[in-house]
Amino acid sequence: MSAADTPSLADPLARATETPERTDAFWMPFTANRQFKKTPRLLASAEGMYYRSTDGREILDGTAGLWCVNAGHGHPHIVQAIQKQAATLDFAPTFQMGHPLPFELA
Repeated sequence: MSAADTPSLADPLARATETPERTDAFWMPFTANRQFKKTPRLLASAEGMYYRSTDGREILDGTAGLWCVNAGHGHPHIVQAIQKQAATLDFAPTFQMGHPLPFELA
């Protein structure tokens, strides 16, 4: 793959409403991939309890993002907490080391 074939990641939000030229390289688990890739249903953003599709339609998120956004998408207090935590420690592997908070929450 040449540099010309590599998608730019410089501004992914600017491209969120565009349909990718190619969809074959990305496999989606629990999805009928051939059918999906013939007529992709793509999401551009979410706020509260709604997604917004790349063509501007508002879609009710009836599963709360598969149960991980029960307070809604983009809730200001949650966004602020995520930003604060990412600035402190964005990731730590659980192989032979850890962080105190998961032990407290468990």
